[in-house]
Amino acid sequence: MSGDTVEELQKFRDKYELNFPMLGDTGHETLGAYGVWQEKNLYGRKVMGIARTTYIIGKDGRVQKVFPKVQVDGHAKQVLEALK
Repeated sequence: MSGDTVEELQKFRDKYELNFPMLGDTGHETLGAYGVWQEKNLYGRKVMGIARTTYIIGKDGRVQKVFPKVQVDGHAKQVLEALK
């Protein structure tokens, strides 16, 4: 989920030819509920932003696994392993 608009997400999806829906939350309600809309320190300035986190949610709607403080390199492999 992103804080971007539906239009921005559609452009991103088209640019990278992704074949799945993307969710936007410009009001940050869901991001806040998941605890990922947080105060961050950006070059000495305090700003609100998204803490990059991955949630695996089961068919029953329950969170099965959380990957906090995600680093891009190697993350896809970690998620695929967790889904096995």
